[in-house]
Formats: sequence, C-alpha cells, structure tokens
Amino acid sequence: MKMPNGKLVLITSTALIAALSPAFAMGGGGGGGGGTPSQSAPAYDPAVDYQKGATAFRAGQYADAVKSFKRVVGAMPRNAQAQYLLGASYMALSDFKKAKGPMTLAVKHDDKLIDAKRDLGIIHAKLGAAAKANEQLAALKVLETNCAAGCRDKKQLKDAIAQVEAALVAGKTALGPVRPDIYLAQAVSADATYVEAVALINEKRYDEAITKLDNALWAAGPHPDILTYLGFANRKLKNFEAAESYYQAALTIAPQHRGALEYYGELKLERGNVAGAKAHLAKLESLCGYGCLEADELRRWIKDAATSAS
Repeated sequence: MKMPNGKLVLITSTALIAALSPAFAMGGGGGGGGGTPSQSAPAYDPAVDYQKGATAFRAGQYADAVKSFKRVVGAMPRNAQAQYLLGASYMALSDFKKAKGPMTLAVKHDDKLIDAKRDLGIIHAKLGAAAKANEQLAALKVLETNCAAGCRDKKQLKDAIAQVEAALVAGKTALGPVRPDIYLAQAVSADATYVEAVALINEKRYDEAITKLDNALWAAGPHPDILTYLGFANRKLKNFEAAESYYQAALTIAPQHRGALEYYGELKLERGNVAGAKAHLAKLESLCGYGCLEADELRRWIKDAATSAS
C-alpha cells in the first residue's frame, strides 16, 4: 500500500483476518455464483505468520520477523509482499547476502514493486555488485520515464533513484544496517478496504478493485479470499496469467476454497480447457453436493460453453 508521501505502508490488522469469514466475504465476486467466496479454512494460514512478522518488524525485532516471514514464503514462495519483507528484515540485520535472495524474488513476482527494486539495488551496491545495482537503477529510471505527469509514483520513483545512486557512491564502505523506507501502521480500517474492493468488483470497476485488493494483501498477508478476488478482477481484465497465479495461490492455502474452485474453473473454460473446468466442478460437487451455488454456477458455464460450441 502506498501513502501520499510515496512510502510503502504495511497495515497490520488481525481484525481483517478475523473479518474475512463466510459471513463477511459477501458479494459473489461480481458475477460468479453470487455466494460467499470462502467457506473453508486453510490447513495452514500464512496470514497469521505474516501478521506476526509485521508486528515484530514494527517493534524492531528483526530476527523474529525473519522467522515469521520465512514460514510465509515457505508456503507461498510467489508472494511478493512476504518476500519483500523477509528481505527487508535481513537488511535491517545487516545481512545483505541473505537479503538478496528474497528481494530478488519480490522483484521477480511483482516487477512494478518500486520499493523492492530500490532495495535490491541498495543490496547489490552494498555487496559490491555495481553492475547489478545499476540494472535496478536503470529499471527504476524506465519506470520514471513511463510515469506521465500526475503519475502518483513520480516522487517515490525519484526518491528511490536517489537512494540507489547514493548507495552506489558509498559502495561497500557503508555496510551498517538499513531499515528500508517502510511506514508500518496499525490500521483500524483494513477490513473496510476488502469490503470496498468487493463493492468495486460488483460495480465492474476492476482496476480500482485491484488497487484496493493489493492494499488488503499488504495489510493481511496472503489470505485466500483476497487472492480469489484478485484473480477474479484480473480475469475480467483479461489478465489471464495473473488471474491464474492468484487462483493457484488461494488454492495452495485453502484447497477446498469453493470460490477459487469456481472462478478458476470459469477461467479454464475461457481459455478452452473444458476438462480442467469439469475437474473443478467434480471437486465442488464432492465438497458441497446439491444446492451448492458455486457448483451450480460452474455447471451453467460448462453447459453454456458446450451450447456455444455446437
């Protein structure tokens, strides 16, 4: 999440995790079965460790933060937020060699994450890898060039470029701890962010919804409901690869998540994978049987697809 001053905001709220229950997560994703997206709890909830890590980071307990974020990325290696915060925790401990790996993965899994590009550049500079630091500097300058007048990231990009340039000048001479430029806030409205995102999806305002859901993801960590709706909104924008990755992430945490199973099945139909959609339907039928809204909706999609093909 970004504040007006360009800093990344990690909103930590156990209220959001508690609130994302079947009764709370309503709205049906703006065109799915109309039912609740989440009816089954994950066997392991990485969002809990994410919150523990955020709390430890805020308290300056970086070794404890590392332990928590390592558990999160162990379960969700493609989660850019947790990879970034793991790298940031190592940076604060002056362990730049260990920071490099997760920060590299954060950039890989979210190539628009300005903070990760900035900090990866700083890490490389401190390790004496000037060429690699310059790669991140160049990437930031490309983002700045593409950031038109009025672009909300303009100041953040300018500051990030200046910090990487300063790190390159200092090089390995300044190997002290670096606390990345993150503003960690305790938020009382984190749960409302998710509700607002669902409302935006129902109004088909998908770009705005993705921004809200991204904020909620930074706040709560990898929660299957948030990931499912991110998949749905991206799918509606024809960002099929991104949508698939979010659905897969949701099902990694909660394999019986009915909303993710339905929407992922619909995505497979849109991509011509009828057999894959039918496999999702069979899974839903085994989970909730007769009268299951998600199964009914996916069954209708499969029937309509067959009719259109004939």
